[in-house]
Order: sequence, then C-alpha cells, then structure tokens
Amino acid sequence: MDPILFVPLVAVVCGAANGSTTADRREPTPLVSTYSIVARDPATGEMGVAVQSHYFSVGPIVPWAESGVGAVATQSLVLVDYGPNGLALMRQGMTAQQALDSLKRADPNPAVRQVAMVDARGNVAAHTGDKCIPEAGYETGEQFSVQANLMAKPTVWPAMAKAFRESKGDLAERMLLALEAAEKEGGDIRGRQSAAILIVKAQPTGKPWVDRVIDLRVEDHPDPNKELRRLVRLRRAYNLEDAGDNFIAEKKPKEALDAYAEAAKLAPEVVELQFWAAVSMYENGQEAQAREVFRKVFDAEGQRWVDLIPRLAKVGLFSNDPAKIEDVQKLWSGQKGKSSGR
Repeated sequence: MDPILFVPLVAVVCGAANGSTTADRREPTPLVSTYSIVARDPATGEMGVAVQSHYFSVGPIVPWAESGVGAVATQSLVLVDYGPNGLALMRQGMTAQQALDSLKRADPNPAVRQVAMVDARGNVAAHTGDKCIPEAGYETGEQFSVQANLMAKPTVWPAMAKAFRESKGDLAERMLLALEAAEKEGGDIRGRQSAAILIVKAQPTGKPWVDRVIDLRVEDHPDPNKELRRLVRLRRAYNLEDAGDNFIAEKKPKEALDAYAEAAKLAPEVVELQFWAAVSMYENGQEAQAREVFRKVFDAEGQRWVDLIPRLAKVGLFSNDPAKIEDVQKLWSGQKGKSSGR
C-alpha cells in the first residue's frame, strides 16, 4: 500500500486511541518521513530550516521561519499548524519550549508528531512522539536541533548534528552539510525526492519578502540535496549581482567589479548575470571593463544579447546614443558590419 494513501487510516486509528473527535480526524495527515535541521546562527542572528524527504514538494509543509521570531520544522504525520502557530506564539513572547509545549497540549495526537523549534534568542525545543515510525529521533545542540523519522539507521540524526557542529561557513552552508551527512549515513529508508531551505534575517524590516535571505525548494528530483546545493549557489551569485548594482549606484566601482567577478565565478554558466553586470558597468563609467564582459557574453550566446542593447536604450536602461549602442554591438564578431537595429 502506498504509505501516503495509508496515512489517513493511521491518523484515524491513532486519533481514536487518544480520544480525538471526528472533527479532529476529518483532514488526512501527510506522512512526511524526513530529516531536517532548525538552527540559529549566533554570529548573524539568522534563523532557518533545511529539509529533505521522500515526499513530493516538502517545502510548503515542513519549514517555517520568521525574521525576529524563530524557525520551526514540523514533520512525521504532519500537523502543519505547528509551523504558523509556533511562530505566532514565539512572536507573542513565548520561548521555543513554551510554544512547543502549548501546541502539544492542544494536539489530540502528539505521539505521531515530530517538531523542532528555535526562537530568536537561540532557545531550542524538540519533540519526537513515541508513535513516529522508526528509526526516529532528534538531537539538540547550541542553537540547533536535528530530527528524523523513518530513517534507514538510528545514526542519521547524530551524523547531522556532528556535521553541523564541526562545519564552518554561513548558516546555509552548515545546514546543507548537515543534510548531506544524513544522506551519506543512509537517509530516508524509502529514498529521496524533495528538499527545501528557508533562512530569514535576524531583525525584521517590515517587509517579509526582504527578510528572506534564502527561500528555495526542490519539488521532485532524483538527488534533491545536490540540486538544492546548486540552487543555493545560484542564489548567492544573484545576490552578488544585486550587490554589484547597488555598489554602482553608490559610486563604488571597485566594490561593484569585485561583486560582479565573484558572481561570475560562482555561476559561470549563467550568461545573463554577466550581461547585466556589463550593462551596469558601461552605464557607470567602466566602459573598458564592460566591453570585455560584453565580448564574452556575445561570444557565448551572440545575437540575443546584441539585439537587446537597443531595446534597453528605448526604455532608459542603456544610453540612447547611437554611437554607444554601436560601440557595444560591434564587439560581436558575428555582427559583421550590421547596423545597430534601431
């Protein structure tokens, strides 16, 4: 029997054993057998969740985080409510442990849940119910918790904790290493399918979309951890590109060029990153460096980027000067004396 289809029956049986009402059992509960980490970076205050599961699109279900508040992972026979409600209680001033205890008391079926929380002060709380499918357990440490259920071996979550404790780098890197350690140790006994990572800033800006440092999902993939790492690399590259544009606006050309160079180094396969870097440089007095980048872009993908230059000029994103447009377009060896296309 498909374990996902089997879950509603399990939920009903467990609910009856705990005295829950018909209303409690009305909605099927997804079986998200998974391993995850919730953590706070003491150096930056950033908080987040990273998760991998043999379950389609784990991202909308397990990880929850809010800047200035905390982070939650809710899994096993999931009651998603632990995520948003846990954040709401911590936002009101409860510690991670107080929030978790409060939600467990209101849950008719805590024995089938696996939940972990960290609050903005670094307090950690975790719970693995005794009805979670073995191998299941958790380990907490300084401002982090790792948890897993339906694992191949009971050594999976200790391997995650060890990897996180001993790793260096920012929060995203350390959490990725924890996921990779879990998979190396055997991971989910059923295999792998999806993954996600969510990291928020220490202090809220009032704009949640700005507060998310990283918010990435791998919905369905034969190697979700590897794909998640690739996406994090691209996210870093695009962040550097944005930083370069900001430096240009602040009249800091050296810092901008350093940021653009690092972005290109991180994601050399993304030609568009190089193109927009060249546009920004050319428009801000760095024509010589820009020409070199334009030439590389045109050599790689040619016509599409050459033709885009006059279009940008029409909307004020590039100099509306025929001489400058031609100066850039002629860098393409395939142009062969063509007009600017205006």
